[in-house]
Amino acid sequence: MNLLRHLPRLLASVATCASLHAAPAKPNVLFIAVDDLNHWVGHLGRNPQTRTPNIDRLAKLGVTFTRAYCAAPVCNPSRAALMSGRRPGETGVYDNGQDWKTAITKEQTLTTQFLKAGYNVFGAGKIYHSSDHRDGEWTDYFTREGGGGGLKLHPSAKDDGVGGIKFGPLANPDEDMPDYKVASYGIQQLGKRHDKPFFLAIGFVKPHLPFSVPKKYFDLFPLETIQLPPHRADDLNDVPPAGIKMAKPDGDHAAILASGRWKEAVQAYLASIAFMDAQLGRLLDGLEKSAHRDNTIICFWGDHGWHLGEKQHWRKFALWEEATRAPFIWVAPGVTKPGGRSDRTVDFISVFPTLCDLAGLPTPAHAKGPSLRPLLTNPQAKWDLPGITTFHLNNHGVRTEQFRYIRYADGGEEFYDHAKDQYEWTNLAKDPAYAAQKADVAKLLPTDNVAERPNGGDGEGKKKAKKK
Repeated sequence: MNLLRHLPRLLASVATCASLHAAPAKPNVLFIAVDDLNHWVGHLGRNPQTRTPNIDRLAKLGVTFTRAYCAAPVCNPSRAALMSGRRPGETGVYDNGQDWKTAITKEQTLTTQFLKAGYNVFGAGKIYHSSDHRDGEWTDYFTREGGGGGLKLHPSAKDDGVGGIKFGPLANPDEDMPDYKVASYGIQQLGKRHDKPFFLAIGFVKPHLPFSVPKKYFDLFPLETIQLPPHRADDLNDVPPAGIKMAKPDGDHAAILASGRWKEAVQAYLASIAFMDAQLGRLLDGLEKSAHRDNTIICFWGDHGWHLGEKQHWRKFALWEEATRAPFIWVAPGVTKPGGRSDRTVDFISVFPTLCDLAGLPTPAHAKGPSLRPLLTNPQAKWDLPGITTFHLNNHGVRTEQFRYIRYADGGEEFYDHAKDQYEWTNLAKDPAYAAQKADVAKLLPTDNVAERPNGGDGEGKKKAKKK
């Protein structure tokens, strides 16, 4: 009888003990991709004109990597590599027109890994190239953001840009922009109660061309204050023919010079970054106000860099620092500490295994990159791995903390010492004083170089804003 009388208390005590020893709740993931965002963000210090208070705010919450590099300086292969953990040389996806879905199975994607682990996986905006995605790999995908239809240039705009470099202020408010709607979707998901852990992927398109955002963002950067990026007119003199072919100095750059509108294009890129930063701020506010703020991993990345006239080159599509370096920020509750800054050289092949590691999921064998957990715990930990970028078959860039080595398919080489030459103005590939260092870095070149998949065209579907 005494036992029966105390049974409720005993059961409650057992339940309490069980709850104390239960497995901790799996962390949520907020996965933020940004299109064509180079290293012009405040906390990296590359361009003092930029205004990115929300990217910088995020960097203060966790660990930022100052030397982070894409797997490919092109949207499609960069994203395919990051989302599969497989480099272009393994899949044959080297450019925008090559179909990643024929090279990467459903079972090999990052989102499938989280779905299999019991997560709800939500997506919005541009995660894969052209906002493409595959059924069965997402719980829900927001595709109603539109492609920019109804956007109109502000009456103050001269026109829609110079040749293929499209830019100009818009008459529209923020709410009309696709990225605003993508952020709103993310905020809605963060504000909900979820019966499962979630993986929420938010893909911002700006600052991708056209550099056209509401005029108030242009007003932050008066044209008379704009400074051109550091450049030299003779910068291609020591670059091999394959590098010059990538630079295309007679293309966009020649057109920009002839127009006299270089500063306008820089202004427009800065404005587009500022607009995107504002949408990130809305998303971070949504997380801050949510019940998920203390149990959500944040992974923020740009898919590659962008040139604005450096080396007489515009856009990505090259293997230099400007085209390959991008912001990379992690916040991992219980792992990272606020204000962490790592100068170690990493690349985005590590995203897949790091997220699996942090979430307690098995990392599949095909995702061969190293987890960044040691650097998230101690940003200055020993780390000897380089950042590797590939653009088309057998064209590779290898970045260590001090050096960049480029070898083209035809054997052409470039070698830069970043300790003395942060803008890569002096090619040391033929300098005998650097022969030993060049040989050491060359040993790090990728050994997987499969043939390129058929190219079906760009597929970006660029759209122009109409003059009001």
